[in-house]
Amino acid sequence: MSDTASRPGRARGAAAWSTWIQLLDLRSIAIVFYLCLTLALSRAFGWLADAESLAEWGFTLARYTRQTLITGVLMLLAVAAAETWFAWRGEPGARAAGLAVRALAVGCAAFGGTWLRFELANLGDPAAAMPLGWMWSNALLWSLLGAIAYALVLAARAEQRAQAALLEARAARAALHSQQIEAQLSALNAQIEPHFLFNTLATVKRLYETSPERGRDMLTRLIGYLRAALPGMRRSVSTLGQELDLVRSYLGILQMRMGARLRFAIAADPALHAARLPPMVLPTLVENAIKHGLAPLPDGGRIEIRARLAGDAILIEVEDDGRGFVVGAGSGVGLANTRARLAALFGGHAALELEAGAPRGVIARVRLPRAEALGDGPAGAAASPASGGPGPAAGPPAIEGTPA
Repeated sequence: MSDTASRPGRARGAAAWSTWIQLLDLRSIAIVFYLCLTLALSRAFGWLADAESLAEWGFTLARYTRQTLITGVLMLLAVAAAETWFAWRGEPGARAAGLAVRALAVGCAAFGGTWLRFELANLGDPAAAMPLGWMWSNALLWSLLGAIAYALVLAARAEQRAQAALLEARAARAALHSQQIEAQLSALNAQIEPHFLFNTLATVKRLYETSPERGRDMLTRLIGYLRAALPGMRRSVSTLGQELDLVRSYLGILQMRMGARLRFAIAADPALHAARLPPMVLPTLVENAIKHGLAPLPDGGRIEIRARLAGDAILIEVEDDGRGFVVGAGSGVGLANTRARLAALFGGHAALELEAGAPRGVIARVRLPRAEALGDGPAGAAASPASGGPGPAAGPPAIEGTPA
């Protein structure tokens, strides 16, 4: 408990020491020196005509600069002491009280510096009397200069505090934005998981009704697939290699039901396997291609999945030769969430495009920014390539799906 009670005191002490160091740095001392030199020069040009030599004039200028520097340094110490005291207290207190303390510091430094200058200038003459007119005029001049300088110091410190608060607010906003993106991705994942899983389980159910042996075989494959897929669904970021693995497993399961009606090919550059993707992007596109394009046709069709570089973009395409665009295509929860997930991960630099294939079918194209997609991934790393191993060095691997 004693340690807890002493923490505010240590914090105030650290703040006071930081204030003292900031106000007595080399820049502040240099400003005081140049101010005193400017005051000396403003007086010294009037002495130039009465000086017997240039050397004498320069000596007088240096002596007067030294004398004004005494008051200037005392003023700087007084300002630093006042602000350090306020920092140690934790707050300057009431506005009137704070103004009174600062005015007292400036006045004491102005009159104290004037007295000290006179004493040092007449150190060998104990009978010298300080002229009251000179004392008051000099002290009031330094009080005015000190008040102006103090106001500038307070304005500069207020600006520094405002800049620090702005930077802190920006950092807090960036952290909040990151948390919002994570929450958005988690919410979108939660919508896509049942959309994907329920359709797959419905396929298993239909197979059990028509061919129990194949249904059991497909259920076994589905269990193995889910063991690999479910952890990935809970991640906010996947990779192209992992997505291709899931797609190949998913197509293998569906091929057990559709037989010769489903054919597929996968071709992806191994260098792109580490590219970042939101989880379940490719399975969603493939599922839509089968559901809306191939499944309604008696002869089924073919799906081609390609991943390649195109300038500064990575293009991932899912093309089918099914029945093409139908009413409502591209507006389902899967495609809508895919667009939202791409925007959450890459902002406006990523896109999902749909276009008609030739002579029929649909091409779903995911466009990723190359630098952002590959920036966080290890160079040359492939996360479980969909081909089951690296392809030949001459080009990207190609996988042909054959009916079971």
